[in-house]
Amino acid sequence: MKYRLLMAGISLILMVAACAPEPQLRNDNYLDDNSFITGDPCEAPCWRGITPGETSWQDARTLIEDDETLDNLQTQSEDNTDRVGAAWAQADGDLCCQMFSSDNGETVDFLILQTAPDEELEAVFELYGEPEFLIGETLADDQGLFSLFYTDIPMLIYAFVEGEGGTISESSEVIGFAYMTADLMQELIDTSELHAWEGFATYQDYMDGEFEVTPIPETEEDE
Repeated sequence: MKYRLLMAGISLILMVAACAPEPQLRNDNYLDDNSFITGDPCEAPCWRGITPGETSWQDARTLIEDDETLDNLQTQSEDNTDRVGAAWAQADGDLCCQMFSSDNGETVDFLILQTAPDEELEAVFELYGEPEFLIGETLADDQGLFSLFYTDIPMLIYAFVEGEGGTISESSEVIGFAYMTADLMQELIDTSELHAWEGFATYQDYMDGEFEVTPIPETEEDE
């Protein structure tokens, strides 16, 4: 199973944003959800009754279809693999959310949810403490994000920064989060270039620095 193209979800969250006429990472029409802070109706890494590695694909579909605040569920399988994906929107909102299965639609193992920018990193840090790793990506001169790795949960928090000239701080807006299985989190770490968390700093300070985590070389068995 190769999740390198997900790049910790960055490529997906940027791809969805790029589908808009004027790409915007901060979008009030994305998911209205702060459950990663409140733990309502279930605590991370559970989202609305869906827990990666535990919830069946069919049960997850049913939960999404029965949720009146969600709409436009679409599913798609990937040719020549066992991966299945689904995407959906908030009712009367924009496409915001995706889930994946790597076992031919048996079990959910990855959720990525783009949210309206209603929460700040301060609330995340008060609840979960500091992340272990992070990596950044930009969409435009004034739009970028950091993916913050909370490996023990396992969870990613996506924080908005104002492009390469931006700074990550307590007031940085949270624009999404992702939950996954522990095995997938480890695979992301093993196949990604990541910076260790060293406190609040500019985008360039982090991205110009050396990577503390680099991909583990593939063996023939992995290919």
